[in-house]
Amino acid sequence: MEQYLLIILKILVASSIFFVWVIRYNNIIEEFKKYNYPDWLRDSVGILKLSFGVMLLWNDNLIILSGAAGLVLLMLAAVGTHIKIKNNFSDAVPAIMQILMNGLIIYLTLI
Repeated sequence: MEQYLLIILKILVASSIFFVWVIRYNNIIEEFKKYNYPDWLRDSVGILKLSFGVMLLWNDNLIILSGAAGLVLLMLAAVGTHIKIKNNFSDAVPAIMQILMNGLIIYLTLI
């Protein structure tokens, strides 16, 4: 049962990262402007998130753990940004959900 949940979570996380950073990239551009962050940071975060998302789809536990841990760190930074600019809690929910899902991926990969 845990293996099926792990597969579903990995696909869900990877596809949501792809959707936000490729399909909805124009929204990301606007968000980073609102945060007053430089373009190079936005692009670096995007490259890292997409890379970590792809790592979840590998068949090697160390690579999966690295991808999930990298996403947790980036999402913690995202929550920090939401707190810093005093966004509504609802704006931080997607990042919080990513932290929880990637934490579960780490746990299920280790058991």
